[in-house]
Amino acid sequence: MLRVQTCRVSRACIQQTRLASSSGSAAPRPDLNPWYWNTKVDTNEALFDKVLIANRGEIAVRVLNTCKRLGIKTVAVYSDSDAQSLHVRMADERVHIGASASKDSYLRMDRILEACTKTGAQAVHPGFGFLSENTDFAALLASNNIEFIGPPSKAIKAMGDKIESKRIAERAGVNMIPGHDGAVANAEEAVEVAKKIGYPVMLKASAGGGGKGMRVAYNDKECVNGFKLSSQEAASSFGDDRILVEKYIEAPRHIEIQVLGDKHDNYLYLNERECSIQRRNQKVIEEAPSPFVHPEMRKEMGEQAVALSRAVGYSSAGTVEFLVDKDKKFYFLEMNTRLQVEHPISECITGIDIVHQMLRVASGHKLTYTQEQVPLKGSAIECRVYAEDPTKNFGLPSVGRLFRYQEPKTPKVRCDSGVDEGSEISMFYDPMICKLVTYGDDRKEALDNMVQALDSYIIKGVHHNVSLLRACVNEENFRKGNITTKYLYETFPDGFSGYKLSGKEKTNLILIGALVDAVKQLSLYKKSLSSIKKTLMVSFDGSEVTVDLTRKPNSDTLSAIIDGVPYEVCGHVGTNDELVNISINGEDLPVVQVVSRETPGVVKLQYCGTQYELKVYTMQSAAMLGLCPEKHKPDTSKFVQAPMAGTLVGLTLKPGDEVICGQEACVLEAMKMQNSLVFDTDGKVKAVHFKQGQTVNKDDLIIELE
Repeated sequence: MLRVQTCRVSRACIQQTRLASSSGSAAPRPDLNPWYWNTKVDTNEALFDKVLIANRGEIAVRVLNTCKRLGIKTVAVYSDSDAQSLHVRMADERVHIGASASKDSYLRMDRILEACTKTGAQAVHPGFGFLSENTDFAALLASNNIEFIGPPSKAIKAMGDKIESKRIAERAGVNMIPGHDGAVANAEEAVEVAKKIGYPVMLKASAGGGGKGMRVAYNDKECVNGFKLSSQEAASSFGDDRILVEKYIEAPRHIEIQVLGDKHDNYLYLNERECSIQRRNQKVIEEAPSPFVHPEMRKEMGEQAVALSRAVGYSSAGTVEFLVDKDKKFYFLEMNTRLQVEHPISECITGIDIVHQMLRVASGHKLTYTQEQVPLKGSAIECRVYAEDPTKNFGLPSVGRLFRYQEPKTPKVRCDSGVDEGSEISMFYDPMICKLVTYGDDRKEALDNMVQALDSYIIKGVHHNVSLLRACVNEENFRKGNITTKYLYETFPDGFSGYKLSGKEKTNLILIGALVDAVKQLSLYKKSLSSIKKTLMVSFDGSEVTVDLTRKPNSDTLSAIIDGVPYEVCGHVGTNDELVNISINGEDLPVVQVVSRETPGVVKLQYCGTQYELKVYTMQSAAMLGLCPEKHKPDTSKFVQAPMAGTLVGLTLKPGDEVICGQEACVLEAMKMQNSLVFDTDGKVKAVHFKQGQTVNKDDLIIELE
């Protein structure tokens, strides 16, 4: 039985006011929403009284904000894990719809329909993912006189089927990628088709999206394995395991067009988005506009996207994705019949609230704009901040609780998040923490603002990918716009291992670490911080150096001597400061984050996104170091341990089986992705501690060898 509760809006929610002018329409106040500078709101226009958001996390919060600005009452649905989530606390009403697993809650059409009935919601906004592209869900709502805030079910079905969508796109005059017309029945047929097309090929889910159910194969073996994993992921994510095969365009750019259509045959495009920075076919960094697209190309891509939208009878917001080769030839990839994750950057450069337009279209109104009225102003960058370890295959998901969380307050920044301090990143859902967006008058300003924002972003409790994002947005080729979908793998061919410090930067961190520890010690002994005179030894990156710190009473500067070299530090470092802004010898440093200083003798700093641990000793403690035994790292090569919490969806080995290095040990599903775990050495299976279908926690021992 569903429980319906009325909520008090969280103080974390910024109340947005619907404004009116003498003409009956106006844009939101700039101080509330600078990115919606071009949105027009007619207070006399009839919209829905109550909308249910059939989603969770940041996209639920995003839709809630626009509804509140328009004066529309909202209903949140939630699972067991999300009972205290931000979107639940923000909504006017909330309805519990099931257990934590998506299949028991956010994918339960019957329970969402029942929630609509109980609360009197007139319409449902599906967000993205879950049921957002489920034609049966859209049809179910329509049959119960509830408006689906998205395209017609017929359009969802046509574009959701990759095979049918390619046929429609070709008839509409959209440029196409060479490939096989139809799904392949099994791995053997996939290999046969791949040989005809010519390797490399892309195997992808016919009903898929979001990078799931996709693999690239360069030979028969990879094709067989790719078919197996792609079909399993497709079945798990979309309930449809059909796979199609097409020619893989190597090192392309991924550029997409945001489209809007209404129920009166009006269509337009909101320029393009560059989405080439990806890992495992999932986007990591997006920007608008693309530095690669010129006005004539933009117009041609936009017109083809509109032609496809018209051909399929599309209404609402949608995205037509293209692959673009080095010669600027573009080819249709797919159409996403929903609000796209990266829509905020299009809003920043056009000033148009896309969710507002979706609500208007679903209410039967015509689009507010014509194509000629769509501007392109400035530049916007979006970084997807994930709870994951970027040093492990560019992003191994991480679970845990955000015991400290503070979004950046730097210039021209927008944070679309569904979390706050105390929120839990669960194994059941996507590990996204926030869509961090910065904008500026040009691309350089937007990128510079992103660097400041990433440096000032405080996230504690889970691993996060800020270090990778920070490395990318400041990297030379990225700054020049020389990027492809292979950017990460070409820029970091041996994998990402964090920011590489110069000798000067190491010295700067040693000085900051010593200063942070000195301030902490003075505070512990309740001594004045106005003067410092201390000699410390700092161990960092394999070296040990002596640091002499001196600050005269009430002085604004601190003098330091490191291995006989003098330094002058300007700036304040307080007992509880988490962000350190200082200059050394007259040079301003990037913001340095103090991650931890609670453990005696240990200071953890974050610099350029990467965390570093420094050990700081008094001279008396340093003299005792030689008496401490050295801790040796244990050999784990004969163990297969869970790198994250998840469900074992593939585990067939048994004791006595012979295995070889590189062989698949098991398949672990976590956060909607399937991860193949392999053996690090040859051997014989000694024990298997879990069964297929069971849930494991991080570091659980799954298999051990003799």
